[in-house]
Amino acid sequence: MSPVRDRLAGIDFLAPSHEVARALIGVQLLVDGVGGLIVETEAYDEQDPASHCFGGPSLRNAAMFGPPACAYVYRSYGIHWCLNLVCASAGHGAGVLIRALQPTHGLDRMRARRGVDELRLLCAGPGRVGQALGIDRQYGGMRLDQPPFELLAPAPAAARPLLVGPRIGISKALEQPWRFGLAGSRFLSRPFP
Repeated sequence: MSPVRDRLAGIDFLAPSHEVARALIGVQLLVDGVGGLIVETEAYDEQDPASHCFGGPSLRNAAMFGPPACAYVYRSYGIHWCLNLVCASAGHGAGVLIRALQPTHGLDRMRARRGVDELRLLCAGPGRVGQALGIDRQYGGMRLDQPPFELLAPAPAAARPLLVGPRIGISKALEQPWRFGLAGSRFLSRPFP
């Protein structure tokens, strides 16, 4: 694996998913020039019963077992496309769900895709993020260090106070504190407990 693929925007994509999820807070994520600041993430790992890769590789989750710093895209409830960033070494399934962005780039395109004007509602939730960024199945497996993706390094960690709590919208491993958010952000999908 190349150093570019393993470390992108200052983040080590070979690290455990909960460390990558924490480090992604404050990173600028753009897809074809549309996106914003990552303000909420959730970590998932092969050993985690709530993860799509818990049962091992399949046609659906193959990207999660591939090289790090790639996209894993899945359809939630048959409606919403959700974006995950793959981490850990090839052969070990792990990823980070992008739960919310603070929209900063391509606002008109996001508004058109989402059909809403309110800035806070453009990317507050994983389904909304996928729709606002125009994510669908074709993005699955794409490298994050090449167009249409762009990841830009975050501010120093001291400038990014974090919230940590249990993941939401799952029925297994509810006690795992693998949801991370930017403290004080009005763009989170839901408040932290």
